[in-house]
Amino acid sequence: MKAKNCLIFGGSGQVGRHLVRKLTKNNLRVTVVTRNIHQKSYIIKTQGNAGYIDIVEASIFDERKIRELFQNAEICINLIGILFEKKNGNSFKNIHSIFPSILAKLCKEYNLKHFVHLSSLGINEAVDSHYAISKLEGEKNILKNFSFATILRPSIVYSVNDNFTTNFMTLLSRLPIFPLYYKGKTKFMPIHCNDLVDIIYHVISRNITSNIIECVGPETISFKEILQKLLKLMDKKRILVPMPLFLANFTARIFQLLPKPLLTQDQLRLLKYNNIPSGKYKTNFEIGVPSVKFFDEEVKKYCYMWREGGEFSKEKYNLNS
Repeated sequence: MKAKNCLIFGGSGQVGRHLVRKLTKNNLRVTVVTRNIHQKSYIIKTQGNAGYIDIVEASIFDERKIRELFQNAEICINLIGILFEKKNGNSFKNIHSIFPSILAKLCKEYNLKHFVHLSSLGINEAVDSHYAISKLEGEKNILKNFSFATILRPSIVYSVNDNFTTNFMTLLSRLPIFPLYYKGKTKFMPIHCNDLVDIIYHVISRNITSNIIECVGPETISFKEILQKLLKLMDKKRILVPMPLFLANFTARIFQLLPKPLLTQDQLRLLKYNNIPSGKYKTNFEIGVPSVKFFDEEVKKYCYMWREGGEFSKEKYNLNS
């Protein structure tokens, strides 16, 4: 690989940590930008080989500081995204639309070799979701300002560090009855974090540019099936009940008042739409990077914490009695 210096935004998150490990293992230097170096540095520093990671504290909207970082970069990777808005400026428009546009302009100004941006699958169809609208606007801004960018659209990303399977297993372990939104029929193709990182590495190592790539796992699973699989892995039984839309909207309106909402009205609207390839763009399978990790097999490796006995559960140690 020719490019040696990668500038990463969002490097302390689920995908970022896996990606830092992958890149440094393959002898690429990375500079990770974080808002709180004291809180995040130990997480990031332990992910890669010594001497290959630099950590810089900066607000993503401090353009002067961000501009300085581009002077030594060859590749820019943006992994930053939010699932709900906050009143402190973390709006969908700021994070998903304006910030990627700033990065794209800087990539062009400093003549970077590549810009990889992590977007989301299904945003073309979800026309009534503010999240999806902001993501799509961000993609358009990127391609307008830096035509060599590669945009990755993953389905749900999961791993032991996620906010998806772990949150649902926590809720399923506590609630005797669980709601099924839209009767649980919405389809997903969950992709494991390691598979997504392999795609990112393939894109930058093969210098794949000017593309939108839809990134999916090896199987299609409905929302109801995901919950059933999690319950089976947890060895628990729960009642899954279809929830009327008016009641779902009411609960979402209440939940979104929480600091970390379990569900927002915008997320509820997103759940109407299947999260599977559109057929308009190539998938990771078509560019030669098939996903190899299956949902059940991977979640089984860490679901024991939600089983009876937790980390001492019989299943973890393969005990029969």
